[in-house]
Amino acid sequence: MDNDHPPVQLTVQNHIALVVIDNPPVNALGVAVRRGLQQAIEQAQADANVHAVLIVGKGKAFIAGADIREFGLPPQAPALPDVCNAIEACTKPVVAAIHGPALGGGLEVAMSAHYRVATASAKLGLPEVQLGLLPGAGGTQRAPRLVGAQAALDMMLSGRHVGAQEALRMGLIDHVATSDDVQAEGMAYVRHVLSEGGAVRRTRDQTEALADQVKQQVAIDAARADVAKKRGLFSPAKIVDCVQAALDGSFEGGLHTERALFEQCLASPQRAGLIHSFFAEREVLKAPETKVAKPRSIKEVGVIGGGTMGAGIAVAMLDAGLQVTMLERDETALAQGITRVEKVYDGLIAKKRLTAEGKAAIMARLTGATDYSALAQADLVVEAVFEDMAVKHAVFKQLDAVCKPGAVLATNTSYLDINEIANAIFRPQDVIGLHFFSPANIMKLLEIVVPAKVSADVVATGFELARLLKKVPVRAGVCDGFIGNRILATYRTAADHMMEDGASPYEIDQMARAFGYPMGPYEVSDLAGGDIGWATRKRRAATRDPKARYVHIADNLCERGWFGQKTGRGYYLYPNGARNGTPDPEVLAIVAEERAKAGITPRSFTAEELQRRYLAAMINEGAKVVEEGIALRPLDVDVTLVHGYGFPRWLGGPMKYADMVGLPQVLGDIHTFALDDPLFWQPAALLVRLVEEGRDFESLNKA
Repeated sequence: MDNDHPPVQLTVQNHIALVVIDNPPVNALGVAVRRGLQQAIEQAQADANVHAVLIVGKGKAFIAGADIREFGLPPQAPALPDVCNAIEACTKPVVAAIHGPALGGGLEVAMSAHYRVATASAKLGLPEVQLGLLPGAGGTQRAPRLVGAQAALDMMLSGRHVGAQEALRMGLIDHVATSDDVQAEGMAYVRHVLSEGGAVRRTRDQTEALADQVKQQVAIDAARADVAKKRGLFSPAKIVDCVQAALDGSFEGGLHTERALFEQCLASPQRAGLIHSFFAEREVLKAPETKVAKPRSIKEVGVIGGGTMGAGIAVAMLDAGLQVTMLERDETALAQGITRVEKVYDGLIAKKRLTAEGKAAIMARLTGATDYSALAQADLVVEAVFEDMAVKHAVFKQLDAVCKPGAVLATNTSYLDINEIANAIFRPQDVIGLHFFSPANIMKLLEIVVPAKVSADVVATGFELARLLKKVPVRAGVCDGFIGNRILATYRTAADHMMEDGASPYEIDQMARAFGYPMGPYEVSDLAGGDIGWATRKRRAATRDPKARYVHIADNLCERGWFGQKTGRGYYLYPNGARNGTPDPEVLAIVAEERAKAGITPRSFTAEELQRRYLAAMINEGAKVVEEGIALRPLDVDVTLVHGYGFPRWLGGPMKYADMVGLPQVLGDIHTFALDDPLFWQPAALLVRLVEEGRDFESLNKA
């Protein structure tokens, strides 16, 4: 750090030591900041002229957390727990004035102060769980003492950010400022504390929030049961253990437990996958077009279609504060679409996460229409109509006629050729793919599909929309299925081959869940609706390689009208509208019948054999997608599969997982599987080249 610009500055004003953290862009807690904070507290403690201390952040944040540039480097003193303990031990009242993010270590610093004031912009959180860690600087001990076990566990296990008003209700802060001038508000609050006697109120000594031991234990037990259900992740159970220690023992004993469990989290293999995910989610925001072009303005948007997908997209747009016009073919369909939107907000009201007035304010920004002229002023229109090229052409022809110049025209197609859609109108430069995932208001992934003639500023607008919608955008090239659905089609085919060769669909689903997926491929098929995949297979039938192996089992179920949950049966049975299916002996009989027709003698598979084939198919297709430039880098494949397809985040994504397993092993598996089916198991040229050169996928992310 430049000596002319120390990252922590101390000045004394009217007996108040003002400690300003100035480490752009977000005041991250690098070693120089930690050292500066510790020294400032020591100076204030030693100065008889100082009666109280105020800690503020300069710029747009209080402290946004650890310095990610120090990840993986040897730790340097002082450690953050020592800094926090020094702040708390100060014999003069210490006030933290918070604006913008106070996250992770930043919130731990604030909790070690004796009082906390926040402006309306403050965002407080302990998101360490997202990196496979737990708050390691006293956060697991101070948070429960301030807000109780339930609220502390909710923050730490979800990693979510809490606004100022909620933080005040919880007891996490003492006061919400009336203006945005954080320094002036902080000074005013310090003077208030001094006028009240200047008591030093150490968080470690707080007992009120944990006083009702029975209630606290119930909250801890409920969190432990919830964590056990989610399987897979290492650090959440350790967070619960730390809060148990806060309830059961002394503050010092709790810190000891926290440090021991923090070290265990650091040593967990999950940490490498989660750190990869953390950085990959930032890297995907960097696309060639966003470096050279500014996004177009987005205030008014149109959504064509009020079905499940269209309604979900409309909700996502409304949640971002946009004006939305929903277009449907007639009044009946429009009423159904608007009802679907209302149902989402009614659900939030039922959960007490929204008021009736809040819903009314949101719905006031939604307009319904049955005539395309209603979209004349839209800045961006997304169509979410039936997956049929003729239908898409008809929609875009209407948009071409009515939309203003410069409007972005987007298709939500999952598979269809966006170049063909764009070339059919007079403004192909304005056409882009925005592939949302269902439910569109919840799923984080947004594939931004870039056709040949699109303008760079339209691509930049897609990324800006993702930011407004709080989505994770991934840039994809045009091919059948783009990144995600193309890879899905391949590993689902591998699963179908294993099913026909002798594994039951239920064994394959069990393997996927044991690996860390929330659902197996056949459960997903039943949830999405088997008819969707059936329509795709029928569309592709004419272009399918006649030499390629084709498994008829899924078609057989669809011909019977067994489309999954919506019809009460698919691969599983769903009696009386049940959400969780039970295995169906009739499905197993159909599978056996199809095996016999194909002349296959069934064999048994171990769970490990199933997993290796499933993952090898996914990794191999991912390598082909990168090789062809459909994905910019392997990390784009990883983010797509994690956020859109349930790949366990703690394993980083299929390409990171391949690096961890070792590319020679993956390629060796593919060569072995190719002995039986050389057409399906053709190794990606990129994978072969990386193995020959002794490199991994990560080397391409850095290129």
